[in-house]
Amino acid sequence: MSKTIYDIAKAAGVSIATVSRVFNQAENVKPQTRKKVLKVAEEMGYHPHVYAQGLASKKKNRILMLAPVMSNYFFTEVLRGIQDSLAEENFELNIVNIGRKKDAFKQVSETLKKRWAEGYLLVSLHFSDKELKTLSRYDTPLCLVDDFSNLFDSVSFNNEEGAFMATDYFLKKGYKRIAVLSADATSIPIRDRIAGYKRALSEHDIPFDEKLIVVGDNMERDGFTELSGYQAMNKIIAMDPLPDAVFCTSDTKAVGAKKALEEQKVHIPIISFDNLTIAEYIGLSTVNQPMYDMGFRATNKLIQRLHNPELRISNEVHYPELVIRSSSEKLNEVIT
Repeated sequence: MSKTIYDIAKAAGVSIATVSRVFNQAENVKPQTRKKVLKVAEEMGYHPHVYAQGLASKKKNRILMLAPVMSNYFFTEVLRGIQDSLAEENFELNIVNIGRKKDAFKQVSETLKKRWAEGYLLVSLHFSDKELKTLSRYDTPLCLVDDFSNLFDSVSFNNEEGAFMATDYFLKKGYKRIAVLSADATSIPIRDRIAGYKRALSEHDIPFDEKLIVVGDNMERDGFTELSGYQAMNKIIAMDPLPDAVFCTSDTKAVGAKKALEEQKVHIPIISFDNLTIAEYIGLSTVNQPMYDMGFRATNKLIQRLHNPELRISNEVHYPELVIRSSSEKLNEVIT
């Protein structure tokens, strides 16, 4: 199997975004880092000279992945699926980081206008219907990942249902006071997950309490970090009375949350969200989100679109699976 920029990043000890910047001849890369990445690429038989021509060369058989946060575990898993899908295809992959401090829609719009690639993967950008309609006017093949639109091919996930399943599980076990260890409530995934949480409460005739939605003080990466989870769980532990259980909105946050519980010698049942590899090793109950499959399937759809532009729009929605491990049980309960 041919080497990918994912392999180069791992071998060089840098991020995927850094490797992409090196191959795109971006100026904001340290000379020693650039030298190291190019040396690793040469040793692995990778040929970055294709990228050295620059994105503006408009060379065919190039796909661009546009994403907001390449340091997030979610994007790493999605990228693995994209890379594996492209492994046997005659397409190069470039990554464009869409900065959150700037107008994301404007950045994407300008990129599409320049026709830098034949096809584009828009990952977790969550534009409005009006914005997506504007993008459709460029008549450029693209596929949405972790998003849905009737205007474009897409691969998405039912976040609301996943949160509903986690909350419903606790409610059926008799827990009534369930806290949400949340990330930035303005982000689309969190908005949908809180909606699922509220729906479960409503179906069990439990009133919603805004005070049980808890966030950490550090909102880097929209709060999807271990530190934010640690901070939020310390706030939950300080509540009186203590919640019966906690729905945590990501496995990354749950790692920090579990550390806080261990330090305070407190046990509260937890169900998290994502099912990252680490979840199995720390006994974390979680909602399985097939991130790798979403990246793989979206790339397949885009390639099919490039081969046959007349295909009907295809929207694929992945549904959650609740994976129960030890973290969601009381100390005296045994999982069979």
